[in-house]
Amino acid sequence: MAATTLLLELGTEELPPTALDTLSDALAAGIHDGLKQAEVGFSSITAYATPRRLAVQVKELADKQPDRNVERRGPALAAAFKEGVPTKAAQGFARSCGVSVDELIHLETDKGTWLGYREQQQGETIQTLLPEIIRKSIAALPVPKNMRWGASRVEFSRPVHWLVVLYGNEVVPTQALGLDAGRTTRGHRFHAPDAIELSHAENYVSVLEDAYVLVDRQRRRERIREQVLSEAEVQHAEAVIDEALLTEVSGLVEWPVALTGSFDERFLEVPAECLISSMKANQKYFHLLDADGKLKPLFITISNIDSHDPQQVIAGNEKVIRPRLADAAFFYETDRKHPLAARLSNLENVVFQQQLGTLADKARRIGVVAGAIAERTHANVSYAERAAELAKCDLVTEMVLEFPELQGIMGHYYAAQDGEPKEVAEAIEEQYLPRFATDIIPHTSTGKALALADRLDTLVGIFGIGQRPTGAKDPFALRRAAIGVLNILVKGELDLDLRELLELAVAQHSNLPKTEGLVEEVLTYLLDRFRAWGQEEGISAEVYLAVRSRPVSKPLDFARRLRAVKNFTHREEAAALAAANKRVSNILSKQGHDGSTQVQGELLQEPAEQALFKALSTRRDSVMPLFAAAHYMEALDALATLREPVDAFFDQVMVMAEDDAIRRNRMALLASLQALFLEVADIAQLQQ
Repeated sequence: MAATTLLLELGTEELPPTALDTLSDALAAGIHDGLKQAEVGFSSITAYATPRRLAVQVKELADKQPDRNVERRGPALAAAFKEGVPTKAAQGFARSCGVSVDELIHLETDKGTWLGYREQQQGETIQTLLPEIIRKSIAALPVPKNMRWGASRVEFSRPVHWLVVLYGNEVVPTQALGLDAGRTTRGHRFHAPDAIELSHAENYVSVLEDAYVLVDRQRRRERIREQVLSEAEVQHAEAVIDEALLTEVSGLVEWPVALTGSFDERFLEVPAECLISSMKANQKYFHLLDADGKLKPLFITISNIDSHDPQQVIAGNEKVIRPRLADAAFFYETDRKHPLAARLSNLENVVFQQQLGTLADKARRIGVVAGAIAERTHANVSYAERAAELAKCDLVTEMVLEFPELQGIMGHYYAAQDGEPKEVAEAIEEQYLPRFATDIIPHTSTGKALALADRLDTLVGIFGIGQRPTGAKDPFALRRAAIGVLNILVKGELDLDLRELLELAVAQHSNLPKTEGLVEEVLTYLLDRFRAWGQEEGISAEVYLAVRSRPVSKPLDFARRLRAVKNFTHREEAAALAAANKRVSNILSKQGHDGSTQVQGELLQEPAEQALFKALSTRRDSVMPLFAAAHYMEALDALATLREPVDAFFDQVMVMAEDDAIRRNRMALLASLQALFLEVADIAQLQQ
């Protein structure tokens, strides 16, 4: 079969930049799956995209499906012939295959012999297959919001203007979104506005680059990065390149040109975060820092044209940014006219959740919990209670209403300006840490207490009104809140009991529809998140299950056990001891053992059981202090030496002795072995 390059390009009005990568990848995935399903061979698929196009290039695409041998099975041989004469069943099967009964074959199977038919089916050509594959791929695109244009009934994210489907140098007749496929594409809207006739699918990238269009998303991103860094170097500054902003900007331009502009230094009196948010959110600018890490009165914009007079483009951007920064300065000055605490009354009018009250209600609840956490962690209780009181006040400031991403940050600034204690001001910002699984945790004790109290209040409140997150829906980000709680407690080395904290958090809610079993439900949900948490540290599901089987409600303790068992699994004794514990568990369960670990030495008859009893007694004395100090890794290392006496016991001793007293004594011996390991985890789970 011959093979050549396929090009599919859909030309549109400017697509939403934040959806561009998703749409591009989805189109390539649709073509990939369609070709795979049709069993058409190819070497690679590449997705291309700019604001005005989605494209897919398939290299070394076969010109047809492979021919296939198709085998059909008819009636059983016994039912196909009666006294050597074909039955109606045989004749009907032959007709359905388009042949005579004589041309049918016998198929031997493990269930007998059947009539059958075998033929070679010709593969369909790529020209026949492509139109449907393309139509399905476009129809399946995850378009965020469809629109119609003109008198057409066609719907898509933006109006579509051209469709290119080239297989090598030939157009594949295809219709999609009301367009007939051709070979005509478009270059840059301003630099190369004339229609471009593509001679071959292979030349797509180079032809469009000559027309001032970089269709390769990654190349465009990296060119923007290089230009921004180069512009910053000229200004003797450091460019801060936010990857999300870089992706968005690359979705706004086809031919990026970086230009540096400036703004009045007086705006630097406003907190840098406010200016940066304004530049990023409104204008998509990259900001610059000086050698001390302070914001410079400069910005880098990415133009979509290579202007003969770039100064005019710069001046236009400077003109636009000036009122934006003036707005930020106005919000800042307006907010500073009133202390943060003066906004407490405003929180009474902001609903947190209809059944859970206002932000003021939430602030009061987390104040109690944060104070209790501070007391348990020997932190400043009054700081924790004050931070909780002010924590949500910046949500009703002008600045945060305009730039929600500044929540906490502005509270920090305003509290510090009001003369609040430094740790209180810092905690107001830290309450939102960690923002994601790998983010940093609060560094102040007050920040840890506040962040924990806030998340625990949300968790028990939302669970208490019956809105537990599902696989598809988690509107209150409870999974993230749960992981945040675990990270703060574990990374912050806070040896706190979650059950106690949850009981305290539930007690602050006066009107929850559901309180019975609520603490255990939320505790289970939190501890279940340790499975995902552990995966980040390379901890297997078996290790997690071994620890999860124990009644542990302190996350720090839980994490120490996970790490200890993970370390234990790397020892050569681990498999044998896990298997032995599994065997012990099965024996005790099957025999209905009462759980007694009291061994009577005088009933130990065999040398192997005497040796195991002695080894257990010795090890128990050495590891119990380690358990008490939560030094689980050292304890398991010590218990690993039990492998030899355990193996010898099972090789040489019959547990189910005829004498009832001896039998029960041996089960007590095994129970005492199991109990030692259960001080850390049920290592029998490692056998799963």
